[in-house]
Amino acid sequence: MAQKLLRRPEVEACTGLSRSTLYDWMKKGDFPQPLKLGARLVAWRESDINAWLESREVQEV
Repeated sequence: MAQKLLRRPEVEACTGLSRSTLYDWMKKGDFPQPLKLGARLVAWRESDINAWLESREVQEV
């Protein structure tokens, strides 16, 4: 089964994070790295984002 890829606006919508927060947390290692699809094109695996969201839910309990 093919992995669904999410572009940044979709990632922002499902995480509630801003662009600057995404890139800051990626730099710190607190958020999944995107796949580089072209010179100026990146996307995240939906499974990576879902796993990150699930890990955040566990930490907040």
